[in-house]
Amino acid sequence: MTTTTAPAAPGDHDLVRTEVDGILDRFLTSKARTAASQRMPAEVTAVLRAFLAAGGKRIRPLLCVTGWQAAGGQSLPRAVIQAAASLEMFHAFCLVHDDVMDQSDTRRGHPTVHRTLASHHIHGRTSVAADQLGNSAAVLVGDLALAWSDELLHTAGLSDRQLTDVLPLLDAMRTEVMYGQYLDVTATGTPTDDVERALAICHYKTAKYTVERPLHIGAALAGAEESLLDSLSAYAIPLGEAFQLRDDLLGVFGDPARTGKPALDDLREGKATVLVTLALRHATRTQADQLRSLLGHGDLTEGQAATARNIITATGADQRVEDMISERYGQALRHVRAAPLEATSARLLREFADSAVRRTT
Repeated sequence: MTTTTAPAAPGDHDLVRTEVDGILDRFLTSKARTAASQRMPAEVTAVLRAFLAAGGKRIRPLLCVTGWQAAGGQSLPRAVIQAAASLEMFHAFCLVHDDVMDQSDTRRGHPTVHRTLASHHIHGRTSVAADQLGNSAAVLVGDLALAWSDELLHTAGLSDRQLTDVLPLLDAMRTEVMYGQYLDVTATGTPTDDVERALAICHYKTAKYTVERPLHIGAALAGAEESLLDSLSAYAIPLGEAFQLRDDLLGVFGDPARTGKPALDDLREGKATVLVTLALRHATRTQADQLRSLLGHGDLTEGQAATARNIITATGADQRVEDMISERYGQALRHVRAAPLEATSARLLREFADSAVRRTT
């Protein structure tokens, strides 16, 4: 089994990203050749390759590698990098489906997969028919990404023991993110002041899926004890919630040129974010009525969005969310200090915490 040098400093994450991207590209190149030889549609692999190449921070693969290191992994076997890459393929599945459900136009500054496929198949169809086809085709592309994430994992060359330890964690991650997505979908469009429901969405859709389980999977690959997984959870859950809370702020107040998506989407969809629920909880009746009248309207204008932002700011919801981010960031760092981690892993987790809460994209 080939290995690469284990990242010994935060800057070495660039090497891991490069290797993960290489694995994904070679995998999809192979799938494209198979499709061509069997006369299957070329755009399926092409659109997925373009989606993966368009950007993304590769957070889950990087945290998987960090979990491996935290559990004592010394070198970085190719099998571990490919297992980490499988998490990015699974993430692609989640994003493609998420964009269909939210009817988002852009992701990472580029047209979403369903919009790309609608444009590809517009010839001879009405725009409505092309949009419907784009949605349906994108669901199938997402399904393939899910299946291929499994294939990447099972062809990585992991030992039987590693698979035995990792598969229950992978199953749990998939279940949790689906429940989180379900909570998100069913809450969208019905704005309330139920902060606990909004936090539950953060917990399952982001905290466990984005931070906790990738760390667990990497650590389990290195044979981690349950006590280490518990320590990683104590760090991951508050930080993952802080990550989503930052995302909520960026979804309303972020710069589209940096985030890669419009700052109107969350407002137009009526997302039940912690930001919105806190605004409704602390608003006057007039403010709450006006904010509810604006949320969830697909044709919300920039002017109306500015009004919604002004109400949110007037209620102090944005500052309350900032305070929640700071509180959870502090909790995560305290758990890093208390965890039985060697210096490099502790530093990497602190670095990730800093980037997660201070990001502008």
